[in-house]
Amino acid sequence: MQGFANRRLMLMILSAVFAFLYIPISVLFALSFNEGGLPTAWTGFSVKWYGELFRNGDIMGAALNTLIVAVISTFLATILGTLLAVGVEIRRRKGRFLETIIFAPMIIPDIVLAIALLSFFSLLNVTMGLHTVIVSHVVFNLAFVCSVVRARLRNFDWSIVEASTDLGASMPTTLRRVVLPVMMPAVIAGALLAFTLSLDEFIIAFFTAGAGRDSITLPMQIFAMIRFGITPEINALAAIVMTVSVVILALSQRLNRGGLPGQ
Repeated sequence: MQGFANRRLMLMILSAVFAFLYIPISVLFALSFNEGGLPTAWTGFSVKWYGELFRNGDIMGAALNTLIVAVISTFLATILGTLLAVGVEIRRRKGRFLETIIFAPMIIPDIVLAIALLSFFSLLNVTMGLHTVIVSHVVFNLAFVCSVVRARLRNFDWSIVEASTDLGASMPTTLRRVVLPVMMPAVIAGALLAFTLSLDEFIIAFFTAGAGRDSITLPMQIFAMIRFGITPEINALAAIVMTVSVVILALSQRLNRGGLPGQ
């Protein structure tokens, strides 16, 4: 009887936590279909704000910049993070300090990393723009990709690499035909996670984007718009960004468990 009461109490606590997390998001989704111009008063169902959203040139330009940054930074971070994971995992007994340095960007606050990157670019007299945002996102995402791939490599049987080389395969062939197929689900999961983080990241982009409108990303555009009040158009944009992020993150988690969807 006592165990049943404890489980019921735990269920109530979990329900309250989930409600605290997801009720505001649910309200945001609902208000994105609000027909009226008021962001908090329901006047009827309509999808017109999604149409207005896609006709907004500033938002579409910022969305394009965000995709450019996310795709390029994800590609670079995935390659570098995968190579870094292999190197760190091979020498995991000798490089504890190295691991701490590598995973520091995951631990330190975003604003600290943003200030550090801004100071670095200023020291080198680099003109701020979309290119500095891409480099900054690579630095930010690299540790996450490395962490995801390393989780896969911890269960990797390195003896098959030795067997492959003993059978006459070169190291590039062994990497392509033995190591990469085993790591691929984790590599894809790390890439999806990096893409999601880059898509939603605001603070680092805000510090390293420069002053031109050609380097404004979608989170920066949203921040600029909400300073004048929240509109159903912003609710629609936030709903789309949230949906894309959740879908990509769920797929990343599915792949990180070791298999492809449907297997």
